[in-house]
Amino acid sequence: MELLNNIAKLHTTELGAVRIKRNLSLDTEDTVAWCREQISSPGAVIERNGKNWYITVNGCIITVNAYSYTIITAHKLRKER
Repeated sequence: MELLNNIAKLHTTELGAVRIKRNLSLDTEDTVAWCREQISSPGAVIERNGKNWYITVNGCIITVNAYSYTIITAHKLRKER
């Protein structure tokens, strides 16, 4: 899996880190390390669609640019009614 082979290249912007922490209500200083851990976990479902990877894991979706390995955003999955 290309994304897992390049997991060390994963990074985000300052604003990206703030957005991810807010969207997921995270209580961590290192959002990139948290995302790496989630993406590497056995339950993660990784799909590539166009220029982005979409990782569904533990009730959230993490979006990663496929070329730069920038974590764009992450948000909680909406519960189906």
